[in-house]
Amino acid sequence: MTSTSQTSLNPHIFSQNPYRCKLDFGQWGTVQALARNDIVVIVDTLSFSTTVVTAVSHGGLVYPCSITEDSVVLAQRLGAEVAVRRSEVPHKGRFSLSPLTYVEITAGTKIVIPSPNGGTCSSFAQTAPCLFIGSFVNAKAIANAISQMLKTTDLCVTIICCGERESALSDYGETRMAIEDYLGAGAIFSYLEYEKSPEAYVCEGAFFHVCKQLEAILLDCGTGRKLCELGFAADIQHASQLNLYNSVPRMGVEGFLG
Repeated sequence: MTSTSQTSLNPHIFSQNPYRCKLDFGQWGTVQALARNDIVVIVDTLSFSTTVVTAVSHGGLVYPCSITEDSVVLAQRLGAEVAVRRSEVPHKGRFSLSPLTYVEITAGTKIVIPSPNGGTCSSFAQTAPCLFIGSFVNAKAIANAISQMLKTTDLCVTIICCGERESALSDYGETRMAIEDYLGAGAIFSYLEYEKSPEAYVCEGAFFHVCKQLEAILLDCGTGRKLCELGFAADIQHASQLNLYNSVPRMGVEGFLG
């Protein structure tokens, strides 16, 4: 009898084929989506994705920065400002991962936004056929853009739930699942009419189950509680507004543009 470890499994068993709409997680999931040559949507609801959408909607040009890159060096090369920690505004900079710091941005302002989750996954995914940033605040707009691409190409789309890398887990190289990302992905799936994998279908169902109480759910989830404790409940209230913006941040040579 052949043991499980010796059995030759289908190498594409986790590809979620033949479905056009797929769901995956974190950096590993991003790499898998790239291997499939999928359109990639990065969802890091609290707060990278919401922050990028807000900045782009108000005219900013955003450059993602992973945890392995030097944000200051990157900003100097691009002639951009660097987003600082929330607690460092305004004494160290104007912008942070708080989306509300971008509502009065001057159009054309360049910002490098470092993020261990959304920023890192975005940096990984820059070779995708198309790289979008999505969240609750632009779920319908992103879905419309994806639908147009699926209609005119043979490509599939993978929505990436980034999760959150916590300091308590960093020694183990672990990323905590963030339900706000899962629900944000579900919101985008809810506007897509193409075939969904079981993973994507269940994710969409989770969103439908709580869609009338998004703010309450986000305020009371782990990441939400942390932001509230730090004094940033307003960020969560902003992030929970479904379809607040019509912008579709798409990666180009000039960073993320709307």
